[in-house]
Amino acid sequence: MFSYRHAFHAGNHADVLKHAIFVHILDHMNRKDTPYWVIDTHAGAGLYDLRSDWAAQNGEFTDGLDRLLGADNMPPLVERYLEEVHHFNPDGVANFYPGSPWLALRALRTADRLRLFEMHPSEVDVLRQNLQSQGRAALRQTTIHESDGFTGLKSQLPPAPRRGVIIIDPSYEDKHDYRKTLQAVNEGLKRFATGCFAIWYPLVQRLEVQELVRSLERLKTPWVHASLTVRKPSTDGYGLHGSGMFVLNPPWTLHDELAVALPWLSERLKIDDRAGFTLKRHES
Repeated sequence: MFSYRHAFHAGNHADVLKHAIFVHILDHMNRKDTPYWVIDTHAGAGLYDLRSDWAAQNGEFTDGLDRLLGADNMPPLVERYLEEVHHFNPDGVANFYPGSPWLALRALRTADRLRLFEMHPSEVDVLRQNLQSQGRAALRQTTIHESDGFTGLKSQLPPAPRRGVIIIDPSYEDKHDYRKTLQAVNEGLKRFATGCFAIWYPLVQRLEVQELVRSLERLKTPWVHASLTVRKPSTDGYGLHGSGMFVLNPPWTLHDELAVALPWLSERLKIDDRAGFTLKRHES
């Protein structure tokens, strides 16, 4: 299914949650000198122009990123995330939004590597063009695979340095993505039990969402699970009313940072009185 384009949703409330957590994970990985890999199973285009027709069609960033800009008393997790967004907007106006690959590129040191999977033929073309503009160092560190990230992940694990972050964030347009996500996680843990797996999922009115969450929470691996709801579910059953992030082998700092950030984000991003959040963890 190739109808999905992330540019429609760039910078929305789901991206805020996902990428704030992702930046925190990358910062944690950089605390050690040992090299690591970042593997992104659904890379998208990497960088998004919020002035483009794609982004402007839905304008979802107005209920996400835009609500954070200029805010007071920002939690450290959110402030750090916005530092990265501002790097791509040096003129002070948030016209460009960095996806996970671009946040990773910013974090990587010389010996670190980035492995990107993207099946959408148009998205992968834009991804390649965007990467070309980043210079030789980025090209040397990055490998783009125009293939299914669910199946391609197997070939990348375990990464050579035995340190790595795997981000799994399909569109879930296809309901089979829920099963494929769980399968990829289970197989990934067999190959790379110590890897940090960051799994994003949408909060929509689908039974598959509940099944995925229950299955992930049954894993014995240490995890942190955060969800953010911004509005009540729509009456027609369609649309995104929130999202969640499930992080296996998380940074030890993540839970406490989220405990401060989630109440603030819930208040800042709420659309109606059904907004809220959840935060759980499991320690082995």
